[in-house]
Amino acid sequence: MSDAPDPVYLRYSGAPPAGTRLCRLDELPKDGAKGFLFGQDVRRFDMFVVWRDGKLMAYVNDCPHAHTPLDYMPDRFFNLEKSHLLCGTHGALFRIDDGQCVAGPCRGRRLTPVPVHLDGDMICIG
Repeated sequence: MSDAPDPVYLRYSGAPPAGTRLCRLDELPKDGAKGFLFGQDVRRFDMFVVWRDGKLMAYVNDCPHAHTPLDYMPDRFFNLEKSHLLCGTHGALFRIDDGQCVAGPCRGRRLTPVPVHLDGDMICIG
């Protein structure tokens, strides 16, 4: 049994367990992002995966300021330049590689990471 703490994302209601399959890598737009929704109502869990420069990152789709989803339209997570993740509600900008807010009302706070990995060509949680 591991003494490592559970990942923070598991504190969210409806969070899927490690090993949950999300999609094949080729279903994720290159240098893009894709959202995933699990459950509904109070057990709803919303997350997204980013593939950038050959690296996978994933975050809970929840702005730390307004607690609204970042994407203003399905799978639209970037600012126009695609240099940062953008909260469509109030314009906060987050670094892609670590989810740190660098501009906006939640400056200094972070998006909640979701660990992901490749299992063959399948993107999985954990």
